[in-house]
Amino acid sequence: MEALIQGLCSGLYERELPMKLALLSAVAGESIFLLGPPGVGKSLIARRLKFAFRDGTSFEYLMSRFSTPDEIFGPISIKKLKEEDKYERLTSKYLPGANIVFLDEIWKSGPAIQNALLTILNEKIYRNGEQEMYVDIKGIITASNELPPEKESFQPLWDRFLLRYEMGGIRDQRNFLRMITDTQDVYADDIAEADKIANAQLEAWSREIDAIKLPPEVLNTIQVVRHKLEEENQRANREAPPVQVFDRRWKKIVRLLRTAAFLNGREEVDLMDCFLMVHALWSDPRQREHIQEIVSETIRKHGYSMAINLGMLRREIEAFEQEVRTETRIEHKVAEDRLEVIQDEYYAFSPGEKPFQGELLRIEDFNKLSLEDEQVVNIYDEAQTLRHRLKARRSRQEHAIDITYNSVSQTYPLRTTKVERSQLIPKKPHPLLVEHWEK
Repeated sequence: MEALIQGLCSGLYERELPMKLALLSAVAGESIFLLGPPGVGKSLIARRLKFAFRDGTSFEYLMSRFSTPDEIFGPISIKKLKEEDKYERLTSKYLPGANIVFLDEIWKSGPAIQNALLTILNEKIYRNGEQEMYVDIKGIITASNELPPEKESFQPLWDRFLLRYEMGGIRDQRNFLRMITDTQDVYADDIAEADKIANAQLEAWSREIDAIKLPPEVLNTIQVVRHKLEEENQRANREAPPVQVFDRRWKKIVRLLRTAAFLNGREEVDLMDCFLMVHALWSDPRQREHIQEIVSETIRKHGYSMAINLGMLRREIEAFEQEVRTETRIEHKVAEDRLEVIQDEYYAFSPGEKPFQGELLRIEDFNKLSLEDEQVVNIYDEAQTLRHRLKARRSRQEHAIDITYNSVSQTYPLRTTKVERSQLIPKKPHPLLVEHWEK
């Protein structure tokens, strides 16, 4: 993943963050909106994102007030209409047939285009005539040099763009000079094929992302940020519009945090991942700075403090448990005899006790024996050659078996070895404690 990100960001100056956010949104199955004037690299982000996927195809379109669904979703199939009386579009080289989609000046789109986009953004489904077709879109990037007009009904579409990022010109003078003198073709696919993401890999990642854990300090941070935003919305004399974040967006944010943790090789979300929430919470640039303060302060006060407190509490509990064990029990070393195992497979008869020139008995045969019923067991010599098959049962003498031959039963001890183990013995309470326990 590191090699892929380096390749995607190669030749980009002060555009690494939107490039990484675009890739993150694509892996998470979400979309991103880029706000900024013409010429700051919005379309470049989309074109380079296509290179992250093997056999990736892209669809790019500059919206206008006169854009029609035919230009976005494909023209009507005359053949289908004429021969089968079906109203269907030819979608293969248009938005429904692409992997990466870039729609510039998105707020100039008409209601028909918006309604179709809502279904694609929500469910990855496009209704083509009478049939519903699944679209294999990895990422949708939309852009504009303005926010959605308040008087028009863009709110449902605006809410579907999980990540929002404002782009501007290059600020650092050295980066600016490097950019204008750089001769690298940033629109060329120079990503190694081995570094690209395959479809099967992305599907497997999706299942692994769902398994990423959310520790208590992260959940606490999300709760506190949500509560603070609600409090802020109630405050009078606000300069910026209220921050409206509904349940669906919070759920998508959690999925985004899980994706970030997964791509960084972690099994659980880290508090550092929570800083990504800033890019998913604002709907007006005037809100962004204050949201940044709320998220940062919450992580510092409620996230890290909770993580530290949980760690300290865990250590205190472990110390207390150890103290209780020490005060109530005494550790005592006990030596006991255990059957000696030979070559992981046999028990050996005690020296001087060799039934019929046999030395070894299979552990498997011994474990089958009971005190009552006789079983046939195999007796082997030192070379593990079978010497006899005899009837035997478990002896009432510990670590021994009773072998019957010619109706005569004889006990044969097995070889043992001394093993030391620890045994915890409860301490007897002090007499005063016993006397006053019930009082």
